[in-house]
Amino acid sequence: MRVVYMGTPDFAVRPLKKIYEAGHEIVGVYTQPDAWKGRSKKLLPSDVKKAALELGLDVLQPEKLRESSAVEELRALAPDIIVVAAYGQILSEDVLNIPKYGCINIHASLLPKYRGASPIEASIINGDEKTGITIMYMAKGLDTGDIISQEEVEIGLHNAETLAVRLSEVGAELVVKTISDIENGSATRTPQDDSESSYCGKLDKSMGQLDFSKSAVELERLVRGLYPWPCAYMTLDGKNLKIIDSEVTDVKDESVQVGSVCEVTKKYFVIRCSEGGLKIKKLQPEGKKPMDTVAFLNGYRVRVG
Repeated sequence: MRVVYMGTPDFAVRPLKKIYEAGHEIVGVYTQPDAWKGRSKKLLPSDVKKAALELGLDVLQPEKLRESSAVEELRALAPDIIVVAAYGQILSEDVLNIPKYGCINIHASLLPKYRGASPIEASIINGDEKTGITIMYMAKGLDTGDIISQEEVEIGLHNAETLAVRLSEVGAELVVKTISDIENGSATRTPQDDSESSYCGKLDKSMGQLDFSKSAVELERLVRGLYPWPCAYMTLDGKNLKIIDSEVTDVKDESVQVGSVCEVTKKYFVIRCSEGGLKIKKLQPEGKKPMDTVAFLNGYRVRVG
């Protein structure tokens, strides 16, 4: 198959490599333009661009794929199929109609649940036991196309970073099998049940503020769901602390009010929640690097109450 691949973050790297290893002819890799990142404001390529160049593939980075010149450039590549994984641009109807076998998308949820931009984070924050990968035909609506194949993944104690890696691995295997099924005519297509759909929007820093009037179970899921970005956070003595790793525990001193420190040891401290306590295991103080709570407590006095 002549494949055009579209993706940007690390999540999209493994499927690209798997398609390449399967022997398909990748005639072009589309990714978002290089972006200014970090405090040094260096212009950096996407993870997919770096991987594509290592494989010796042609990389294209149009600002807007909708523009007629970009569409014509894509049409000239004459792809049999376009594979998309977290590309970051909406494909126009002109683009969707180019390949013989259509455009397929690797989506990190069991559609129709969690259409939208943050399905991995949503599945953790909402306490789901499982999520998965859906390979679907792309349509004009947002993640509304017919389902071709799916595979479930247990969430367990994954955070958003490690779960994305696991889903990327599953997606890489599944998309290669799905491309083969499409090519030999054995692929099925199942319309989504819109009545069972849910939507998750883009992540926002304000989502990370820990509200201790909620249960420790809810807050521990929020910590995992928002790592590595934007991260859950709280304030201690007026300074922001990003919370990287936490655990649900019992509250030993129930005389301490909700939202206050209720236990301190040499290795951790606990915040009382409306139900249970949130044990802080790893954090990042304002303006400093991430550290275990042990190191934090060595240099900062935390008191019960």
